[in-house]
Amino acid sequence: MSRSAGDSDMAKVLRWGGYLLIAILLIVLVAASWLWIASSQKLRGGSRHAERLAAATPVQLADGSRQLRVLGCLGCHGEGLRGTLFFDEPNVARIYAPNLTMVAAKASDAQLGQAITQGIGVDGRALVIMPSATFARLDDGEVAAVIAAIRALPKGGRPSPPPQVGVFGRLGLVTGKFHTQPEILADYARRMPVDLGPDYRLGRHITASKCAECHGPDLSGAEVEPGVTAPDLTIAGAYDLAAFKTLIRTGVPPGGRKLKMMGSVAKEDLSHYTDEEIAAIHAYLSARARKLSR
Repeated sequence: MSRSAGDSDMAKVLRWGGYLLIAILLIVLVAASWLWIASSQKLRGGSRHAERLAAATPVQLADGSRQLRVLGCLGCHGEGLRGTLFFDEPNVARIYAPNLTMVAAKASDAQLGQAITQGIGVDGRALVIMPSATFARLDDGEVAAVIAAIRALPKGGRPSPPPQVGVFGRLGLVTGKFHTQPEILADYARRMPVDLGPDYRLGRHITASKCAECHGPDLSGAEVEPGVTAPDLTIAGAYDLAAFKTLIRTGVPPGGRKLKMMGSVAKEDLSHYTDEEIAAIHAYLSARARKLSR
């Protein structure tokens, strides 16, 4: 082969190699653009409805500050609701539970209500970690009392940084591995815990609007984080009231084994339930277990 022919062949290889590299770069660019656009649409918030604003009863208003605890508001947003870093996983997301004293200073009651029960932030974005799907089960007076309790706290601290969603987080959103709260609201509305009648109304209401956050829309269990599953709450049928009260107050089940999620949730949130509320939860979950075991 002559030198000129060899040079010509090498030039062709380099030229086609360049074409291939350009094609690969274009594919990567298109894929990255699609991922960004599709995930941004998921985070945009979607449709919303006008928030029903109701007057809380005097009893509900007086109980508002306790509800900030039992519903986990202080557990996520920190003491005084001044914001905390809630989730931080490289290339997935860095999400702050925002400083609600500063949010509330600029937001209307309707905007706060939409964040609480519809999963749409004051800035119009879809919320990811906020348990709006369960809070949508609160009655209007309870929501109003929570809003009043938020507004009663003194403004302080610094504004929380906006959420940052990485490439794996965005990929999870578009593939259905992760869901925004507006996306899962319909599932929660459809899968309510079984109704066992007026005698169990209080226990059903509490479990539907709190326990379902970890244990799934109808309390049949759910994966709360990779490798950690909250069980079907038929398990509560095996507890007598004394053991159940210990579990709710301390997070420690009979036998003393350590429960990863329940240990912290019980101490921070559930321990603030009254004896009457705990008895109502136990009565409902026991009756549910009996019904579902038939």
